[in-house]
Amino acid sequence: MRVAFQMDPIEGVNINADSSFRLAEEAQARGHELWVYTPDKLTFDEGKVVARARSLRVKRVQGDHAELGVEERLDLSTMDVIWLRQDPPFDMAYITSTHLLDMLRDKVLIANDPFWVRNYPEKLLVLQFQDLTPPTMIARNLDEIRDFKHRHGDIILKPLYGNGGAGVFRLDAGDRNLSSLHELFTGFSREPLIVQKFLPAVSKGDKRVILINGEPIGAINRVPAEGETRSNMHVGGRPEKIGLTDRDREICAAIGPLLREKGQIFVGIDVIGDWLTEINVTSPTGIQELERFDSINVAARIWEVLEEKRATS
Repeated sequence: MRVAFQMDPIEGVNINADSSFRLAEEAQARGHELWVYTPDKLTFDEGKVVARARSLRVKRVQGDHAELGVEERLDLSTMDVIWLRQDPPFDMAYITSTHLLDMLRDKVLIANDPFWVRNYPEKLLVLQFQDLTPPTMIARNLDEIRDFKHRHGDIILKPLYGNGGAGVFRLDAGDRNLSSLHELFTGFSREPLIVQKFLPAVSKGDKRVILINGEPIGAINRVPAEGETRSNMHVGGRPEKIGLTDRDREICAAIGPLLREKGQIFVGIDVIGDWLTEINVTSPTGIQELERFDSINVAARIWEVLEEKRATS
């Protein structure tokens, strides 16, 4: 198949952790032709969606891991598969790229489906599953957030469209910084904030469960660094081997059919204790860690789904 990756510059990725690199590596091993381009190279031109892309070959040598061809103007309708893999923030640039890729949906298999990536951002999709999530509020109004904090005492406050643990604050019962943080966030953004009841179980880890076409494949546990609330690996969280619990499978059974129906092929959900906190569809990670811990070829399973979908479309 002809495969294009829309992603941040591949030259800068960590080949031992990056999921997009692993997907490209597996695609190459399966004989697929690869191209890569950054989102700013995506263009709509008189009815065509094109990108200034470069052919790609990968190898597992950090710093010399991407062999790139000469930039060419690629008609994206000639691709079999396009991967939407740039990292958030989920801003208007990200949303615009989903609109442009959306124009190719009848011709090209896009993972994940850009229409539903746009309509199901990670911190909002969970709101459809209130019985699976901790108490949650989406609000910009300070009085509403104060009331939520009064009800629950210990809370997490974070940007609605943030990523990687950036801007995540824990405000316990004695904390007096809510007004200042609200002033800070609303001073540079018009977006609401997301507030959730703090879950003490996070000290034991924030589990990332990987689903392929709506089915759970496995999980890794991300344990916060000493003195840190956030467990994201971007901010020092430590990945550990862990299995799926009955509650994890219950959560996946509840959300899996919707993910499958909406073309969300590679998804990573976050579970703290018994509670679902995020459903990551934009650019989920964790493939390489899960492969190392569980000795299963997660990337191959993803490509098996894509190849079957493409063969029957």
